[in-house]
Amino acid sequence: MDPRRRAFVLGGGALLGSAALGGAVSRLTPTPAAPVRGVVSAAPAASSLPAPAVHTRVAADTRRLFLHNLHTGDTVKTVYWADGAYVDGALAEARHALRDWRNDQQHDMDPKLFDVLHDLGARLDVDRPFQIISGYRSPASNAAMHAASSGVAKNSLHMQGMASDIRVEGVELAHLRKAALSLGRGGVGFYPVSDFVHVDTGRIRQWQGA
Repeated sequence: MDPRRRAFVLGGGALLGSAALGGAVSRLTPTPAAPVRGVVSAAPAASSLPAPAVHTRVAADTRRLFLHNLHTGDTVKTVYWADGAYVDGALAEARHALRDWRNDQQHDMDPKLFDVLHDLGARLDVDRPFQIISGYRSPASNAAMHAASSGVAKNSLHMQGMASDIRVEGVELAHLRKAALSLGRGGVGFYPVSDFVHVDTGRIRQWQGA
């Protein structure tokens, strides 16, 4: 074959091969997609993502009680309300701690009294126990105290498990009384000489004693 014709044929084949390869490359290379309006294609940076929500359900759905009986030394720190109901075991602990220390007699305590103490503790915003001077008082004990002092009611709510005489270490008695009155629930008695505040779940009233 004429060398010039041979060169022409080979050159043409090379050109055809290049064209075919170019077509293959163009088919393998994806064409950039047109942007879609209203859609953000870039993922947000991790630092711009919102922080996970912090749930406080446990704190909101529980009520706690912190008591220290000065006569017996008993201390109770427990959750007495959870999941929409009073906790029987915790109520039993509190009932034992609030027993009549003179004769060791116990009596069911009004759970609403614990609600008063719980809310009072929240108002005071201290993590210290309510010091119990008197919780439940048996009829025999109440009668003896009434005979010795006119300041003790003959039909005291202590005998019904509806009252407690309290103080809190580090909290001024006048401040404790003010906080108890601010709840607007039950009776509040102020005894500055005896150094305690009486709270109960009876009708709303207030008084001052010795």
